[in-house]
This record gives sequence, C-alpha cells and structure tokens, in this order.
Amino acid sequence: MKNKKLHHTKKTAFKVPDTYFESLDNDIFNKLNNHHVLNTIKSSGFQIPKDYLETFDETLLTKSTTGKVIALFNKTNLIYISSIAAAVLLLFNLSIFKDIQTFDALDTETIDDYVTNQNIETYEIASLLTEDELTETNFIDYNLEEETVSTFLLNNIKVEDLFIE
Repeated sequence: MKNKKLHHTKKTAFKVPDTYFESLDNDIFNKLNNHHVLNTIKSSGFQIPKDYLETFDETLLTKSTTGKVIALFNKTNLIYISSIAAAVLLLFNLSIFKDIQTFDALDTETIDDYVTNQNIETYEIASLLTEDELTETNFIDYNLEEETVSTFLLNNIKVEDLFIE
C-alpha cells in the first residue's frame, strides 16, 4: 500500500457535549434520588456480631496462646535425621575419597607379569605410546646392563636362531 492514498483524519468520530464531565456527578445523584434507590437501601448486607470490636483484643490473645505445640524430636523427624546421617556416613566410606593408583606407582615386575599373562598384542602396546616417546634418542641413550641382556637372551632366544644358514 502506498501512504499517499490512505485517508488520514485529524479528528475523532466521537463527540461529547461541552459540560458533560462537570455535570455527570449531579446527573447520577439526581436520577438515584428520583427513583428512591438511596432511600430504599437501609443496610449494606454485611453485619458484625454485637460487641465484636470491644472484645476483639481479648479473643485474639486467647486464641494465639492456646495454639498447637509441635515437638522438635518426634518420630518422623528422628527418621529423617538418621537417614541423612547414614547417607553422609556412607558417602565418606566409599572409595571416592581414597587415593587412586597411578601407572607410575606400579612396580616393573607387576607390569611385566600383567603383560606376560594377558596375551596383549603389540598394536595394543603401541597405541599407548606417543610419538615423542618413540624417538630414536630415547633408545640410544638408554643403557642396558650386561646382566639384564644376558638373562633376556638365555630366557627368550633359542640356540637355533643364532645360526645363520
């Protein structure tokens, strides 16, 4: 739509007489008096008991002092408290707070026994090592004792494997 073709009015279509709001109250009361509405209404329909306001303070005090007393340590509260204490005690006895064993804390013999008895493939061991751990300098700088090498050769190599055909 184009704004040029819209019809704009600056005045509203509703009109009120000039003295309408100034004389509105008087007109309403005149109509009520003419119809005898105000004269026929004798009570609002709400009633309070006789001497209610005079005795209100006394009745309020007597009702507030004779309230129900709830014991602090009843059976249900004791069950709730003991169940919470048992849950906290169980939480502290779980192994959540104990020290967790690390790989560095294991003995070499324990790892050796595990690898020997578990039939672990070489690709599984290789997946545990990073490229930084497999550099050539790590193997060159490592010094083996003669006793360790001789024990390994005696336990793992057969004499037939040493002869070249």
